Amino acid sequence: MTTRRSTPAERFDRNVQRRSAQVLKQRVLEQQRAEFEKALARAAEQDAIERAAALIVSARRRFLLGSGKSLSYASLLASDLSAGLSGVHLVDGASLRPLDVLSDIRQGDLLIAVSMERYRRDTVDVAAAYARHGGELVLITDADDAPLAGLATTSIVIGSDTASYANSPTSVVLALHLLATLTIASSKGAGRRLRDRDALAAELGLYTEES
Repeated sequence: MTTRRSTPAERFDRNVQRRSAQVLKQRVLEQQRAEFEKALARAAEQDAIERAAALIVSARRRFLLGSGKSLSYASLLASDLSAGLSGVHLVDGASLRPLDVLSDIRQGDLLIAVSMERYRRDTVDVAAAYARHGGELVLITDADDAPLAGLATTSIVIGSDTASYANSPTSVVLALHLLATLTIASSKGAGRRLRDRDALAAELGLYTEES
């Protein structure tokens, strides 16, 4: 059973309310420094990120799923992966709906689900259905006993301790950055794809320095 943790309102009452800006700033900075050091140690000691990168590289199609704040993390990872890989798709509920993915699971497909507490039910339900119907699942979460942990081929477990009302993004972003870097470094066609994208960006004048 997943351990219940505090809500944003409860964290606000505990960490934020009736604290001066200076005190709160110092507390958050100190906590983030400690959290970042723990995240670096965790990443160095564990090989979950390497295992996940190998699964992503070997997949034919890669779907990324998240809800609420986790959708932002899934979108960030999708953007970084698509720079060097083809077949990267963000399941955002608009351009690509969960039902579309579930009804067309093929051999070689992979779902990467980002699910942080308080674990949105829609993410859990869709990812669980994906695994039940034979799809391979990589889970990015913040607890060993999180929902979906028992269904995932591999799980990247990230700390998200906070001195604020919102869970810290520091460790999450670090893990996503490492995952994207290791994945792209392992992909044979990534260099060519990145160079082609640079040339197209220059041709289209996408950035101010190219206009």
